[in-house]
Amino acid sequence: MYYIYILQSKKNQSLYIGYTTNIEKRFTEHNSGKSQAIRPFRPYELICYEAFVNMKDAKSREEYLKSGWGRRTIDKMLKNYFS
Repeated sequence: MYYIYILQSKKNQSLYIGYTTNIEKRFTEHNSGKSQAIRPFRPYELICYEAFVNMKDAKSREEYLKSGWGRRTIDKMLKNYFS
């Protein structure tokens, strides 16, 4: 399976959107500081993920969620979480 995931920083509430084939391992890597780009904003909470059978579908979804329209979609999808 291929996973798209959304993390939220507990430090500044920022969001990170990523892609992986092993969600548990990747989440641990983010929180242990192995990901340089988001290290300063640790710890993270996993707030959403989607699973795909096809890699291209997963990558397309990740790219969409990182776009302006995708961010709006995230706000709508998780409106109860954010309120």
